[in-house]
Amino acid sequence: MLKEISTRMKQGYKTIKFPAGTPPKMTEHYCGRPIVNQALCEKDCDACIQICPTGAISKEPRLKLDLGKCVFCSECENICESKAIFFSDDFSMSTSKREDLLVSTEETFKTVTEMRTELKKILGRSLKLRVVSAGGCNACEADVNVLGTIGWDLGRFGIDFVASPRHADGLLITGPVTQNMVLALKKTYDAIPEDKIVIAVGACALSGGLFDLHTETEAGIEGIFPVDLWIPGCPPNPITILDGLLRLTGKIKK
Repeated sequence: MLKEISTRMKQGYKTIKFPAGTPPKMTEHYCGRPIVNQALCEKDCDACIQICPTGAISKEPRLKLDLGKCVFCSECENICESKAIFFSDDFSMSTSKREDLLVSTEETFKTVTEMRTELKKILGRSLKLRVVSAGGCNACEADVNVLGTIGWDLGRFGIDFVASPRHADGLLITGPVTQNMVLALKKTYDAIPEDKIVIAVGACALSGGLFDLHTETEAGIEGIFPVDLWIPGCPPNPITILDGLLRLTGKIKK
């Protein structure tokens, strides 16, 4: 036992200091929230629209990128000679409304707002979530699970994942919602006591992602349940998921 204690003391403090301290440094290959510059967009060019694998980019008539559909492949940035679209290192991308994921200018993006006061009194200090993979590839699921490791220690914020929906305050969903998972997902939702919240994680859960037009999926949970937190990405980085959860519970206010 003394050997284990000595080893642990030498390891030091492993949990990231975010949000009290600086967040972990993103790698040079990290694709964060995309920035759209209308002034640089060539009106007669639709190269970015043609190359996007999920139809996330449109001109109606202004250039617009739907973060709910984006899989962050960065092909639009690579093909755009004028650099009207580029991916920043900003990991704060979660929103309270689906429409807020439509990016047309840097100034118009709205991050998630804190849950309503009466709900925060109940869930703000102790939030229990039932996680359901509704046909996901395990990428989003893996990054959700990372939050429970010593490096992130999600439990220090009073947020935990539980095994039973009857013990949960909300539902966290990943995956495009396959036809085989629809009934199980609805039963899980119904088993969670009121008032409950719903969190969608990853492009598949938000819009179907690469499986949007597949006949065996519901193309995400939009229209199935009311959603309180939309977390984009394919998969979203753990810091993006954590940032969204902390903003929803009021632990990050700026």
